[in-house]
Amino acid sequence: MYFFLLNLSLLDLGSISTTLPKAMGNSLWDTRAISYAGCAAQVFFFLFLIVGEYCLLTIMAYDRYIAVCKPLHYGTLLGSRACVHMAAAAWGSGLLNAVLHTANTFSLPPCEGNALDQFFCEIPQILKLSCSDAYLREVAFIVGSVSFAFGCFVFIVLSYVQILRAVLRIPSEQGRHKAFSTCLPHLAVVSVFLSTGIFAYLKPPSISSPSLDLVMAVLYSVVPPAVNPLIYSMRNVELKEALRKLMQWTFLHQQ
Repeated sequence: MYFFLLNLSLLDLGSISTTLPKAMGNSLWDTRAISYAGCAAQVFFFLFLIVGEYCLLTIMAYDRYIAVCKPLHYGTLLGSRACVHMAAAAWGSGLLNAVLHTANTFSLPPCEGNALDQFFCEIPQILKLSCSDAYLREVAFIVGSVSFAFGCFVFIVLSYVQILRAVLRIPSEQGRHKAFSTCLPHLAVVSVFLSTGIFAYLKPPSISSPSLDLVMAVLYSVVPPAVNPLIYSMRNVELKEALRKLMQWTFLHQQ
């Protein structure tokens, strides 16, 4: 679990560093400029890291399933070599997806100006600037990616259905609590990641607006990487104690 958390932390750090520093710099200098190469690099690294993170979250669901449902086989099914191979597959899937989408998106000639209604280079916003029918190729790639994402989502749901059934069969309350505490942080991270991403990309066009698109982009690109460390750290006893003391101190000074 901690090996996968290390990879998740690296992906979170990379994805938030791809978009936020440039946006903060532009806000500080009151500009919205980004070079063509910089935009392409931003799209590539963002897709690479965000898709890799989603694949890793899927793998972590399998990790939790084995830990709860087949604990005696955990060392056999998830040895160090298997963990390295699965993590490499997550990074490789992100890399392949990023190469395909970036190459295809930036092969389309823009004809609707060069101003994006977003704080970072986002593929749907870039496609709005294209007047070529070739953008249908990118739509096909997006459909394929959505299908892959849906398959991962189904796998995560089925894994947690099996986990829930196994936990409910545990006779002791302490055992059920331990199993839930192991799985709930991952489930919370997956829920935040998927809910924001799904709403950002699948919301009805009738409610779409530049301000709403901006809020949704922040929610799915900034919020999950920022809250993931906090969610997983809630299992840390020292951190929970420090948070409790901070809340007590804040409450006392408000009196």
